[in-house]
Amino acid sequence: MGNKRTLWSQTWPPSAVLIALIACWQAATALGLFQEWLIPSPISIVQEAIDIWPRLMMHTEATVQLTLIGFVGGSAVGFVLAALLHLIPGVRTAVYPLLVLTQNVPVIAIAPILTMLLGWGLLPKALLVIMVCFFPITVAMLGGLMNTDAQLRNYLQMIGIRKWQLFWRLELPHAIVHLFSGLKIAASYSVLSAVVAEWLGTNKGLGSFMLISSKGFMPDRVFAAVIIIVALSLTLFGLVTLAERLVIRWRPKKEVR
Repeated sequence: MGNKRTLWSQTWPPSAVLIALIACWQAATALGLFQEWLIPSPISIVQEAIDIWPRLMMHTEATVQLTLIGFVGGSAVGFVLAALLHLIPGVRTAVYPLLVLTQNVPVIAIAPILTMLLGWGLLPKALLVIMVCFFPITVAMLGGLMNTDAQLRNYLQMIGIRKWQLFWRLELPHAIVHLFSGLKIAASYSVLSAVVAEWLGTNKGLGSFMLISSKGFMPDRVFAAVIIIVALSLTLFGLVTLAERLVIRWRPKKEVR
């Protein structure tokens, strides 16, 4: 009962603010403060989304496919890189600064290069999402691997445990919490990076749909796509959070006051 009250107390304030903002938005458009062709009303956006729902779902399916490929691929690359950088100190010294350097190159600048090298198919778009997703996972997991209990590590090394055994039995379980932190960040980035990747040049996906709609002066369709993108980001973030709760059952629960 206490948990339900806590959930309600955390949910209703932002929900109330959001509803109030939408109501103010609707009132402003009804009073003519905003022009419909520039900023449509929430009711117009919902109505347009209903009218073109099959088309929206077709583009959403393409974006979800690209997002999942990039997120899963980025998660795998981030996990393997973190393990290698931790287990092989020489590799960490040589490669880690280069990984940081890759994150300072704008995504919009990398996209045309990938297209020129790999064509207009799915591969360059998936690689772009992977490049965005792997870094927070690598950094978060590497931090967890390097901050294990020093006394327990020394004890296991004294009794002759091998490096790989130390990794699987001590360091990796300790880093799981950090790994999920990186996964949640990557989940938030993956949908947005997939939309940017679709700007490379494709006829499917919410990114392409938004470009075509904006050029056609159809802001209601653009807003409808934005709402779906936000919903996809929150859904993927929620799924990762749920997986974290199922996997990490040993974490103490916070006391409800």
